[in-house]
Amino acid sequence: MDLLGALHAHRLVAIVRGDDPDAALKTVLTLVEEGVALVEVSLSGRDALTVINRARAALGPDAPLGAGTVLSADDARAAHGAGADFVVTPAVGDGVTAARELGLPVLAGVMTPTDILSALRLGAEALKIFPAAQAGGPAYLRALRGPFPGLPFVPVGGVDATAAAEYLAAGATAVGVGSPLIGDAADGGDLDALRARTRTFLDVVRTGVPAAEGPA
Repeated sequence: MDLLGALHAHRLVAIVRGDDPDAALKTVLTLVEEGVALVEVSLSGRDALTVINRARAALGPDAPLGAGTVLSADDARAAHGAGADFVVTPAVGDGVTAARELGLPVLAGVMTPTDILSALRLGAEALKIFPAAQAGGPAYLRALRGPFPGLPFVPVGGVDATAAAEYLAAGATAVGVGSPLIGDAADGGDLDALRARTRTFLDVVRTGVPAAEGPA
């Protein structure tokens, strides 16, 4: 999978984490139906590997499907076995190394310049600034792009529609969005509300301007 090309093309990674595996699966499929090309299922959700496996069966072999919160080598191997074709980590560690050994592209979690260099040395394709809001928001991204002007940064953490537009304007390659997009859908909540929020975020990544916010 060309993760870097997909990030440049689509500019949005939806992060699904839920306590209801059936609802989490429906959330993944709804996001894809609405046009979200990059979906990550966090391993911190209930029965996440089963959700990934079922989503892979439903979406077919060619749809991008990621595993998130990959911390260890075992996590990376389990994600690969379940059908994930890219992984997302919250930090630089064994999960990055093992995923690369398996041929999986990695969006690696970083916060500091030292993290960035470590992730690049391990072969990460892109860099997840996490937690982005607590790190300093769009101003921090602009500061990082001074010494690292050409690197693919993906802010994650506290990214609502307004912040997404600000990050993209500041030079982010893409944004990763969890609860401001997913809401309670992965716990059995309203899928129609999820569809409305999805359209809001897709407007942002296509135009750079947030439309009217969807239902919470």
